[in-house]
Amino acid sequence: MESFHAAIIMDGNGRWATRKGMPRQAGHAAGVEALGRIVEAAPTLGIDTLTVYAFSADNWQRPKTEVGALMGLLRRYVETEVRRLAESGTRLTVIGRRDRLAPDIAAAIGRAEATTAAGSRLNLRVAVDYSARDAILTAAAAAARSGDLTRESFAHHLSGTAAGVAPHRDVDLLIRTGGEKRLSDFLLWECAYAELYFTDRLWPDFSVDDLAAAVAAFHGRERRFGALGAASVSAA
Repeated sequence: MESFHAAIIMDGNGRWATRKGMPRQAGHAAGVEALGRIVEAAPTLGIDTLTVYAFSADNWQRPKTEVGALMGLLRRYVETEVRRLAESGTRLTVIGRRDRLAPDIAAAIGRAEATTAAGSRLNLRVAVDYSARDAILTAAAAAARSGDLTRESFAHHLSGTAAGVAPHRDVDLLIRTGGEKRLSDFLLWECAYAELYFTDRLWPDFSVDDLAAAVAAFHGRERRFGALGAASVSAA
């Protein structure tokens, strides 16, 4: 089975909680549980890189109580899950800005990344305070300073990898839960040829079976990348 990069916009936590008469924070906590089961199952379905959208740059506009709860969950996740991630061969990387995070959260992220750095079974990338537009602008500025602006060099600047080190591969499958059908400033460059999969399932309810269904749909599509498909070539 050829491995691939999947990305997930984990949408619907707040609505899940509201429908159950619970505070929105309870939905976010349930969303962390959902992430745990998906991270565990991803490699068995051929996913070797999984990028999840945890907190966007625009999410700072949410009520302070909700932002505080989300930051608390982030801190708890990187502090309590690090051993399990390391033991399972999962490498944790956090992408996005860190200068607006509380110092203790940024430090906890750094420790978790160092502890899991040897993981090779799954590369788990968590987007926090992330904006694809901002990431593209930052990479463009770095490319301009270097005087080397090609697709390949830009990809290195965008992923923060040094020359000679392969940048993260583009997204192959983008999944969004919660019924919305938009990218919401997530991995815009990397999703140029991604297969898009939308489901009405709210993220806390997203199961391993749901992930398997998305992967099956992905494998059922013909990816042409601008070229002719096999059927068209045969008919020519």
